Amino acid sequence: MPGRLSSLLDPARVALALQGSTHDDALRETAELLRGHPDVADFDGFFAELKAREQLDTTYLGNAIALPHARTQHVNRIVLAVGRHADGVRFENCQQDVRLLFVLGTPRSNPTDYLMLVSALCKIVNVPENRDALLQAATAEQFIAAVIAAEGKLFPSG
Repeated sequence: MPGRLSSLLDPARVALALQGSTHDDALRETAELLRGHPDVADFDGFFAELKAREQLDTTYLGNAIALPHARTQHVNRIVLAVGRHADGVRFENCQQDVRLLFVLGTPRSNPTDYLMLVSALCKIVNVPENRDALLQAATAEQFIAAVIAAEGKLFPSG
């Protein structure tokens, strides 16, 4: 179902111990999880557009969470990777520390599903218990389970 983050999550694309110490390092480390993804037609093109979007305006959502994203011809379908940093990295364009990055790529031709996913993500991370579960998950599988549990509360009929 469009709007379900869990449908896009794969343990191989969830990194819970980012090592980079800067905004650019964390962005690249998380985005690299999408290299080789079957729906990413051109990773380097996607990453260039992702970085260009970061320069336009902050992707910081609040509560130490950012949503770096690109609407691009370099992905065939919506893709998602997640990175978590124990201490947080400073996002210079908003002067905030970010601990969770949700890197999203979406085709230019699919704005509706993209907006539904962003809306769902914002609803999930705005609940303190959900944020805590995402920040404390010990494994990628536990992280995904926390997303599924949050979605179950948000969308109980779907």
